[in-house]
Amino acid sequence: MLRRFAVGVLADHQIQKLVRIEPFEPAQKRPGKISYGVSSYGYDVRVGTRFRIFTPTPRTGGITVVDPKKFTPDLMVDIDTAEQGSDHVVIPPNSFALCETVEYIEVPRDVLVICVGKSTYARCGIIVNVTPLEPEWRGKVTLEISNTTPLPARVYANEGIAQFVFLKADEVCQTSYADKKGKYQDQSGLELPKVD
Repeated sequence: MLRRFAVGVLADHQIQKLVRIEPFEPAQKRPGKISYGVSSYGYDVRVGTRFRIFTPTPRTGGITVVDPKKFTPDLMVDIDTAEQGSDHVVIPPNSFALCETVEYIEVPRDVLVICVGKSTYARCGIIVNVTPLEPEWRGKVTLEISNTTPLPARVYANEGIAQFVFLKADEVCQTSYADKKGKYQDQSGLELPKVD
């Protein structure tokens, strides 16, 4: 006989009680800001001030190829909006940026976190991607932002960028991300691709 498993989504009060998010922000209106903080069934994270933006790199002898197994930082330009005295970064047309969340997160052993972009950015052609945060993952999250438009796009530091949805299983997993000693565990900020 097959056993049915239930997966539930954590509500605002459960997120605050069960998930470590620092700093934790309440749900409230912030006029002139892209929203962030806890929501009914999720948490809207903020993008920090540090960005790495893909830039064309001239190479002798051919076209540069992005290789996840041999990724080199010279493919990107570092920008810190705080150092520049700016509240935003501009991502070039059809380009891509890596950045980090303001928030530090610790995922419980019986929870999986899915990331979805905020509609304010999505309606401008700015797409946010993060692979799921596995059970017992912890750290600041590296976010991937794509500007799918043919125009430069502005992303505002210290404001909302994506929503995390917390899925709670009815059983605890046998092997967590911490058990596997995952390569992105305990990242303190923006991390480039790694292959073990």
